[in-house]
Amino acid sequence: MTALRVPGDKSIAHRAVMFAALAEGTSRIGNVPDGLDVRSTQSAMRALGAVMGRDDAGVLVVEGRAGAFASPAGAIDCGNSGTTMRLLAGLLATRAIDVTLTGDASLQSRPMRRVAGPLAAFGARIDLSGTGTAPMRVRGNPHAQGADVAVTVASAQVKSALLLAALGAHGRTQLSGELATRDHTERLLRSFGVAVDSNGGRLAINGPAALRATDLDVPGDISSAAFLFAAAAAVPGASVTVDDVGLNPTRSAFLDVLRRFGASVEIAPKAGGAEPRGSVTVRGAPLSGIAIEPAEVPGLIDELPLVGVLGGFARGTTTVRGAGELRVKESDRIEAFAAAARALGIAVETAPDGFAVHGPAQWHDGDVVTHHDHRIAMAFSVAARAAGVRIRLDDPDCAAVSFPGFAAALEAAL
Repeated sequence: MTALRVPGDKSIAHRAVMFAALAEGTSRIGNVPDGLDVRSTQSAMRALGAVMGRDDAGVLVVEGRAGAFASPAGAIDCGNSGTTMRLLAGLLATRAIDVTLTGDASLQSRPMRRVAGPLAAFGARIDLSGTGTAPMRVRGNPHAQGADVAVTVASAQVKSALLLAALGAHGRTQLSGELATRDHTERLLRSFGVAVDSNGGRLAINGPAALRATDLDVPGDISSAAFLFAAAAAVPGASVTVDDVGLNPTRSAFLDVLRRFGASVEIAPKAGGAEPRGSVTVRGAPLSGIAIEPAEVPGLIDELPLVGVLGGFARGTTTVRGAGELRVKESDRIEAFAAAARALGIAVETAPDGFAVHGPAQWHDGDVVTHHDHRIAMAFSVAARAAGVRIRLDDPDCAAVSFPGFAAALEAAL
């Protein structure tokens, strides 16, 4: 069986590009994905003065600015990428800079007070629209002092924005509270030479902290691979192997979910690197419904539409609770999921913080409104392929936000 590969992990790539631009010296980053979100981060860092480009081998070479960013002539367009906007707000909050961050209509509808509020602890002035959304004007405070900040939202983006602000602050910054989210920022900062202390459920950085240029290779994106794994899991006897995929324990919960549904999952770890990685093989089997509890949601937030799709192949009821965060993603993913599911024959009920799927579905052809959300488009492409029905997506190209070449990869997987 031929092993497939998926694009580099965009969560890691966003951070790697930002840190390389912030560092002193030249960094080389391999396997940077070409999706639109990561392009937005590259464009933003270029607007601040960083120089970067791909060499003949496709490696992204970044000439760092050592923190000496320049105010751009106009607003920085973050496209559809909430990660770009929120992390950039943190990075610039403790720099001598005045810049406006904007994005497309979807990004401008997403909540930004969750990051703007905590960043006020560093004396930055961050202005939002009257509804707490972008455009976001950031007036950084280069004299910021380190701060003790309690993180009240279980969001890796909020945590990361505060850690990035701490890099430019004077003195010790300590974070407490809701920190049990993906830890790519902490791992990568250490790779770039920054000491990040983690003791007693807290994170701390002494600033100002200088980053050293480094070379690294981005593992495959497990959130992208999840769509290929789900396709195989839904069809008894099918199998797929994805090689060199990230296995960060804060991101791999979906593999345990597949086992709970009844699929077979085999993992072959690969040694080396700041981020765990390896090969994963998933084999399909008859599935049974499961329950996703609120404590599991932070580790599954990107894969929850797939959980719902698999519920359509499972016998019994699959429930997701504690996932109100889905309503403020690229779309309201609870309602977008439910409408698309019903269009293909899945019986689904919604709640303010989740949904319940009653399987197995009576599958049929249908039209799916994606709301320009890449994960909705890909989840229901998986559903149609595994069920053997036809769908018409109103925006099939939105998958390119995170997974260019997704359609070909899905065809190869199943």
